[in-house]
Amino acid sequence: MIKILIVEDDPKINKMLQTLLTKNHYEVESAFSGTEAILLLKKESFDLILLDLMLPGLSGEEVLIKINEQFETPIICVSAKDDLNTKIELIQGGADDYITKPFNNEELIVRIGAVLRRVNKGFTNNNTKVFKFKDLILDSENHSAHINDKSIELTVKEYSILELLITSPKKVFTKQNIFESVWSEEYVVDERAVTVHVSNLRNKLNDGDKYIKTVWGIGYKMQDN
Repeated sequence: MIKILIVEDDPKINKMLQTLLTKNHYEVESAFSGTEAILLLKKESFDLILLDLMLPGLSGEEVLIKINEQFETPIICVSAKDDLNTKIELIQGGADDYITKPFNNEELIVRIGAVLRRVNKGFTNNNTKVFKFKDLILDSENHSAHINDKSIELTVKEYSILELLITSPKKVFTKQNIFESVWSEEYVVDERAVTVHVSNLRNKLNDGDKYIKTVWGIGYKMQDN
């Protein structure tokens, strides 16, 4: 099971995150300061760190630097600061992603999944590397797609969209979910990037609604009929 370290000094928020992540089938452990987090990392192995920036003692930015100096664990920073400069500085400082408070729980789960996929930890929490849907097979280890043993040439973003959908085939993903997961950027009002990539993906799959279903007014999901 994928293990996540929550570094958050507010007991209520820490408990909320524990409940949310456990509900989504992650194993979790909590630290309430940067110093405690570093001590835990020296004793245990984690797949991802959820790091709040407003911490007692060592600041979140200092903790980020220390973790990157000593460990190779991916980090999602959490902060009430929403300015672009802060986000850029954190990404340049070694953060794998950044989310602002107050955050949407579903968005946080999507962002966690995106970071875990990028570092090849898998998305399904059971170390599955091959995903099957009807006659479509995805191999996440080498980013390949096949239909009836025929290779489908996909771009990186087309593959990432398809993997996002296929790992939760019954879930409807909004265009915002897809954009923020695949592009790892804040969603913009212009939806054409997602629409165009999904359209190209469906053409390559010779889809005709066989694999990807458009849920009008919401987004996309795998066609489970």
